Amino acid sequence: MTQSTRVLVVDDEPQICHNCLKILTKDKYHVQCAYNGQDALALFSEAPYDVVVTDLKMNRLGGMELLRRVKSMAPDTMVIVITGYSTVSSAVEVMKLGAFDYLPKPFTPDELRSMVAQAVKARRVRMENRDLVAQPQRPQKTIHQLVGNSPKIRKVVEMVAKVAPTDATVLIYGASGTGKELVARAVHANSRRADRVFFAVDCGTLSGNLLESELFGHAKGAFTGAHKEKEGIFKRADGGTVFLDEIGNIDLEVQGKLLRFLESREFIPVGHTTPQRVDIRLILATNQNLEEMVQSGRFRHDFYYRIFVYPIYLPLLKERTEDILPIAYHFIGQFAAKVGKTVRGLADDALKHLIGHEWPGNVRQLRNVIERAVIHCESELIQLKDLTFGDPQDELSLLLENVPEDNEALKRMKKEIREKAIRKVEKNFILQALNRSDWNVTQAARQVGLKRTNFQTLMRKYGIRKRGLA
Repeated sequence: MTQSTRVLVVDDEPQICHNCLKILTKDKYHVQCAYNGQDALALFSEAPYDVVVTDLKMNRLGGMELLRRVKSMAPDTMVIVITGYSTVSSAVEVMKLGAFDYLPKPFTPDELRSMVAQAVKARRVRMENRDLVAQPQRPQKTIHQLVGNSPKIRKVVEMVAKVAPTDATVLIYGASGTGKELVARAVHANSRRADRVFFAVDCGTLSGNLLESELFGHAKGAFTGAHKEKEGIFKRADGGTVFLDEIGNIDLEVQGKLLRFLESREFIPVGHTTPQRVDIRLILATNQNLEEMVQSGRFRHDFYYRIFVYPIYLPLLKERTEDILPIAYHFIGQFAAKVGKTVRGLADDALKHLIGHEWPGNVRQLRNVIERAVIHCESELIQLKDLTFGDPQDELSLLLENVPEDNEALKRMKKEIREKAIRKVEKNFILQALNRSDWNVTQAARQVGLKRTNFQTLMRKYGIRKRGLA
């Protein structure tokens, strides 16, 4: 309520007008009085009022007609009807005509003050709403670093745009290297928390107790090595977003504590007894099938259903092959600038190989391949020979597709091909023997005619440590 809020009091009893003016002026309204409906309309036509308080029965133009004309001239003006002859029918009629409320006489100063305040507030809300409705709807551009324009990645961006303005918990599903943290950062960047902190935590690298301490903090002496009080990530991220990656690796006890936090927004630091309350948004991600983990008892079902609010599924790179080139060129520009090279793009043979690759490591693998290629590249275009995938089989294929320029290059290439081919054959030889003997090392060595120690040496050479893991 300010002096700019204009109130007109209309009553043919001067004493009532005077009393109303005295009461409302104390609340800093700009108040004027009129002693009949005609005079009120004259004042109103000069400058509309925000609120009109009018008697119902007056000699020159009654309150009912004044109400009708005021609402016709200024629909946003709030009209409060006062009367000493209140009846249900008259109250219903004035409300139908658009009166804000109906106040029977006699009324107390507090009743008048309260009703005018409500009318002022209701008018302000109505005006704000009208302004908002009148504003052109401009689609907000979603901030993100996801590259590509395939239908699957557009769907992900669309889901990010929808969920970001809310505070809903987001669960991101995606294989390794598909860009789960990029999606989490996009949700944060487009939320009301964008100017606050974003914490990313890899839960797969922390044991249960350590993870609990990192997230919730701990008291001095809470456990061996807790030499001082430590504030946890949740406390430091108050007002912001915490991204918990690889949540499938969280043990059941920490799952229970996160569940309690999600339900109450409170947590207890390790070694403390008093709960602390923070306002953070949780975004979680995994590359595991949590539903299967629930069925096998490795993931709490109540925690699973609590975080399964808004799942976003990230596609594999091989499922959106149309995005491979845009992503590749994005990284070419990024790494060329970083190393100070003028690399404009891909030669035709390199292009064909990139498109045809399976990309088991997804976008992360493509990023690494392009970074290596830019470093190796000696021209403006990345050649096939510049592409290495970190897979001996792929490297061997690339070597076979290259043609040496002179005899020395031919000798080097023959040696390299021989070494890589032998490595590939030896590794497959060991793996096949293990598979035939159901991974019994002694039996496998005997079947292929090697001593067990020699067989184990080859296993170590190729990093073969256990069944199915090479």
